[in-house]
Amino acid sequence: MANSIESTLVETRVFQPPQNFVEQANVAGQASYQALLEAADRDPDAFWAKQAREHLHWTKPFTKVLDESRAPFFEWFGDGELNVSANCLDANLKNGNASKVAIIFESDDGVVKKITYQQLHDRVCQLANGLKALGYKKGERSIIYMPMSIEAVVAMQACARLGITHSVVFGGFSAKSLHERITDVGASLVLTADEQMRGGKAIALKPAVDEALAMGGCEAVRHCIVYKRTGGKIAWDAKRDVWFHDVADKQATTCEPVAVGAEHPLFILYTSGSTGKPKGVQHSSGGYLLWAKLTMQWVFDAKANDIFWCTADVGWVTGHTYIAYGPLAAGLTQIVFEGVPTYPNAGRFWKTIQDQKVSIFYTAPTAIRSLIKTSDADAAVHPKSFDLSSLRLLGSVGEPINPEAWMWYHTNVGGGRCPIVDTWWQTETGGHMITPMPGATPLKPGSCTTRLPGITAAIVDEVGGDVAAGQGGFLVIKRPWPSMIRGIWGDPERYVKSYFPPELGGYYLAGDGAQCDKDGCFWIMGRIDDVLNVSGHRLGTMEVESALVAHEMVAEAAVVGRPDATTGEAIVAFVVLKRTRPEGDEALALGKQLRDWVAKEIGPIAKPKEIRFGDNLPKTRSGKIMRRLLRVVAAGEAITQDISTLENPAILDQLSKPV
Repeated sequence: MANSIESTLVETRVFQPPQNFVEQANVAGQASYQALLEAADRDPDAFWAKQAREHLHWTKPFTKVLDESRAPFFEWFGDGELNVSANCLDANLKNGNASKVAIIFESDDGVVKKITYQQLHDRVCQLANGLKALGYKKGERSIIYMPMSIEAVVAMQACARLGITHSVVFGGFSAKSLHERITDVGASLVLTADEQMRGGKAIALKPAVDEALAMGGCEAVRHCIVYKRTGGKIAWDAKRDVWFHDVADKQATTCEPVAVGAEHPLFILYTSGSTGKPKGVQHSSGGYLLWAKLTMQWVFDAKANDIFWCTADVGWVTGHTYIAYGPLAAGLTQIVFEGVPTYPNAGRFWKTIQDQKVSIFYTAPTAIRSLIKTSDADAAVHPKSFDLSSLRLLGSVGEPINPEAWMWYHTNVGGGRCPIVDTWWQTETGGHMITPMPGATPLKPGSCTTRLPGITAAIVDEVGGDVAAGQGGFLVIKRPWPSMIRGIWGDPERYVKSYFPPELGGYYLAGDGAQCDKDGCFWIMGRIDDVLNVSGHRLGTMEVESALVAHEMVAEAAVVGRPDATTGEAIVAFVVLKRTRPEGDEALALGKQLRDWVAKEIGPIAKPKEIRFGDNLPKTRSGKIMRRLLRVVAAGEAITQDISTLENPAILDQLSKPV
């Protein structure tokens, strides 16, 4: 499969870093970038030790940098101790940032609230003291199922302060998905809210927690702490439920941070795999925080006077590294945004940038593509109708950005003067891996360009051999790095099988197909496993298929992705019912019913964009579903592949007709 990945992109446009940007950059010019690369490649242990000592505050200094004795279960700075919350908050009080604004919170309705580093520190300490009073301590696990808010950041930081490992669940996930995570991680605490606000609508959160906890297997959960976001009516269990403000508000504003080993799990974040069960990706405290802070300085060129805005949700890794931890460790002022880019209109992003004087803006290609459509149709919400002169750097995250969307972003949002850092990384990598350094790297629209120092990215074939420039293959990382995944929670065998297949010689397998051009620039060509990337959210095809066949009417289902101009990939489901195939209005009604079912089972983000019904699925004589043919059918392309192995080739004509 690797060698069949070919690029149709021939990109001749190259944008050099603007001279005025280079002159003030943290990494200025190619020579500075090359010096960092060479230092990391020449003596990795010395390089990482220097970074860790310079950028983190240790309560117990480490003496060993990398322990490879249990590879691929690597350990970094293993005998050192620190506290992540102290590095993010206490460090800023000591260095003169106490009165500096840490978070500018903009709610869905546009109301703005600001909180300084001192105030954030005090609130984190109050919640941490409240958790201690309830009996929670280092080594326990919590689930955080909250809206975008200052309180969500406080919850994450308070857990980190006590050594409680948190697992944040995106507020769009269903009760069933929440239950899977609560039971898998063995949570003893849940933090949630009554409701969240999105696009002017209140969306309940607490009822999903109640439903999840009622499913069984959650007996370890002793408390459910509820943030009163809207005051909406909710059910209440007096033995278990307690208000966030009742836990925190009367507590002391100082709380001694608990020192933990560098390898102590800071968080577990669930991500989709090629099988039905989500993977609990486990991250460390020391190595993870080091990379979060370093990439803020290298990739985002962070300066003391920057206003940083990452539009992600804290339910995803982007919101962990580039909201909850990285910007605070770097001492920045950042925006935390509750709303959606199209409410009250499609100029919301641009108005926020204008009003809050945002200088660094980091968002997803899906958002950019959707706003291109609305902006070009309505001059009132076009970026050029707003004052975006405060911007100096743009970023892209979650999926590859197509060259024309890159150009629109560069021209209309950045005014042609702002470098764009197109960042390739994953939940498993903890932070940016392949991305431009904006003061050093020439930019190519659509390419995430080159590796960061210490990241030995390469393209290899099926047996781990390097491929020639311009040839497709598997994207791998050849050496361990500090922020890498430490394991899949409770499943070491799956960790090794998923990320370190023996045939690749011990390299980390990213799961993406890619190629590297003659200039050393990487191009990401898409997933090599059955994982879809819909609006930057990773969804396993098996997860969606499992949800569909759990419906009483469904006998069989196959799910594939097809290219989509807005979301990058769209989910197309091919379904065989236990009854005769529906047609016309009946098929439309049943399709809607099944889409809503998937939303209930997994969450709205997993809704298939299209459901097609068939009498059967295309299978080989041995019974294997030919998903590669279904991908062609879903994309509306002509089938040119050999179908002689199919038991029922005529079924392709039936499935080629949309409902």
